[in-house]
Amino acid sequence: MMLLANWPRFGDQGIYAATTALFTLTAGSVSVSTVGHRVGQAAIGAAIGVAVNAFVLPPIHLRDVRENLAALARDSGDVLRSVAGDLREGEWDAQTAAGWIDASVRLDHRLDAVRSARRWSQESLRLTLGPLRALHRASHRPLPPPDEDERLCRVTGHVTALTRALAVAVDDNRTSAPPEGPALRSYADLLDLIGGACRMEADRLLDGSVDPRRDGEMDKKMQELHLRLQEGLREQAGQGAAHTAVLGTLLLQAENLWVETLPDPGDR
Repeated sequence: MMLLANWPRFGDQGIYAATTALFTLTAGSVSVSTVGHRVGQAAIGAAIGVAVNAFVLPPIHLRDVRENLAALARDSGDVLRSVAGDLREGEWDAQTAAGWIDASVRLDHRLDAVRSARRWSQESLRLTLGPLRALHRASHRPLPPPDEDERLCRVTGHVTALTRALAVAVDDNRTSAPPEGPALRSYADLLDLIGGACRMEADRLLDGSVDPRRDGEMDKKMQELHLRLQEGLREQAGQGAAHTAVLGTLLLQAENLWVETLPDPGDR
């Protein structure tokens, strides 16, 4: 059982197989006939379980993929909107930035849940007959493709990079300096817009849509904010390289986030 417990299909629960077998075999009097009887019972129970899962009520895990992807997009949007709110108020420091980083790190746990759900869905469909999927638990809505997992993984990566860049900007031990004035407010508006796009992606996933849909109004607002920040970047250049470097880095991260959140259909 210890050898079987290392089989990847058992996941984190495999380690309990050996201890369960040990408790079963050592409970009460131990004899060859008792052990044989209990092993036989276990074999019969395993055969019944396999038969039920294969031919009666297959445990198909499709809903978990969609819900975890939607939760990942929604949580990413919440982090971005939280950052935008703090930047707009103008009162943020190293402690505030540390809170943003902690929130972005929690996105990694959500990403692990997405990957686990994807593995379970693929495993549950491996030997399940089509009629049983229709009769029992499989949804008729198409499952989001694995590319969606990778796309939202890149989104979380950009969110983490953005929060770390902001943390560096307010670090007293660094020469970098955070943007100020209208440029900071415009950047907050941009993050809020991207956060709203992430929430829109979450709703799309829960509604059963497969491909991301672009919003012309949001694209227009994005272009306006981008031009405004480009002007702010030129203004910041007059205040020194420290302000310019930070704002340029933050603007690049925001552009990466926008491209991954609402990709161009021609690029897919």
